[in-house]
Amino acid sequence: MTLENVKALTFDVFGTVVDWRSSITREGEKLAEAKGITGVDWAEFATAWRAGYGPSMAKVRTGELGWTKIDVLHRMILDEILARFEITGLSEDDKKEFNLAWHRLTPWPDSVSGLTRLKKGYIISTLSNGNIALLTNMAKNGGLPWDVILSAESVNHYKPDPETYLGAADLLGL
Repeated sequence: MTLENVKALTFDVFGTVVDWRSSITREGEKLAEAKGITGVDWAEFATAWRAGYGPSMAKVRTGELGWTKIDVLHRMILDEILARFEITGLSEDDKKEFNLAWHRLTPWPDSVSGLTRLKKGYIISTLSNGNIALLTNMAKNGGLPWDVILSAESVNHYKPDPETYLGAADLLGL
């Protein structure tokens, strides 16, 4: 197989380009220190938060929920797992700010340099279930050099629905 006709490369972001688990764990530890929260395994909390993602998207796919941005799904999941981990006393502003932790995920050590090299020969783009604001903030925060940010939000279909991939190709003019 040759790549001579390839014009664009799209990337999943969560776990592939950014380290969500360590980033969310750090954000939880920061919150705990600021709010005096003790006894929480923040790595376990991060895993539980992410584990709610698939079932939440399934509610959208089955029609139980209408189209919903990942920021909103993350917040719904956060409310559930705060209760599960018996974390109380957070204000609405605390919860909103903690939910924005997903906007501040840290790239893997080789992500920025690798993407920068690939960008010399290809259009590089996200293709993520994350919403556009989340992905844009993450790119700014982490120095991710995307040419374009594409998201499931662009076509109102989550991956792995074919519409997501076909929509990305169409939006890129491919």
